[in-house]
Amino acid sequence: MNYRHAYHAGNFADVHKHAVLTLLLAHLRRKETPFHVLDTHAGIGRYDLSGVEAGKTGEYAGGIGKLLAAPVDDPLLSPYLDLVRNDNAEGALRFYPGSPCLTRALLREQDRMTLIELHPEDAATLRALFQRDRQVTIREEDAYQALKACLPPKERRGLVLVDPPYEVTDEFQRMVKGLGEALRRWPTGIYALWYPIKSPNEVARFTDELVNFGKPCLASELMLHPADDESRLNGSGLAVINPPWQLDEQLAALLPSLEERLGARGGTHLRWLVNG
Repeated sequence: MNYRHAYHAGNFADVHKHAVLTLLLAHLRRKETPFHVLDTHAGIGRYDLSGVEAGKTGEYAGGIGKLLAAPVDDPLLSPYLDLVRNDNAEGALRFYPGSPCLTRALLREQDRMTLIELHPEDAATLRALFQRDRQVTIREEDAYQALKACLPPKERRGLVLVDPPYEVTDEFQRMVKGLGEALRRWPTGIYALWYPIKSPNEVARFTDELVNFGKPCLASELMLHPADDESRLNGSGLAVINPPWQLDEQLAALLPSLEERLGARGGTHLRWLVNG
């Protein structure tokens, strides 16, 4: 396992997926009943942007760095950006909260979160970060095995975030198989599936597989570059199965805002794979 997210924390793909994640959590908070979040590839939870890894790539400068450098008056982005600012109380951007920290900040007293991380060192870092937090469970195991073990949650309401590193060649196939198992156990859950956009054909095969599940599914894509060079990360995709009401309208406004603020040159795409 050579992939470490610290090299990419806070880049344009993180901005895309985490801005949408914040919207999904806001929807879940609208009802008083408790919800559960399962994060299948949790990483270390919080990233030091002054560290060696982030310094080598500098990717955060073109992502969260750009958004925080200019004033943002956008009700769809502000909740996410406020969480990042709260993690940088002294003002300068040093820390980037990953999905575990962003989610934890939005849990209420009645809500819970389960974090899955296979890498032993990263799992140990997570345990230290959330030690003695009764609302957070950490499991050191394979993400797709965890989908079998952890679903359905006792709350019967919530979100599964699947955000793999895509370091193995069959990751798309593994995700589809794992998703099939998860949907059999918990057909009413919200599933947010992140995918990199390098090869348009590979992405098309993946989204066709999602259509076969027959569940309402909304795909949101932010293209940093035109998809004309399959050797690089051209864009960030997030497919949301069982999306909450009006998420499509929110994303129709959010994506152009991100495109403009991040200087994305490949455009944005928002489409129903299966209309809800």
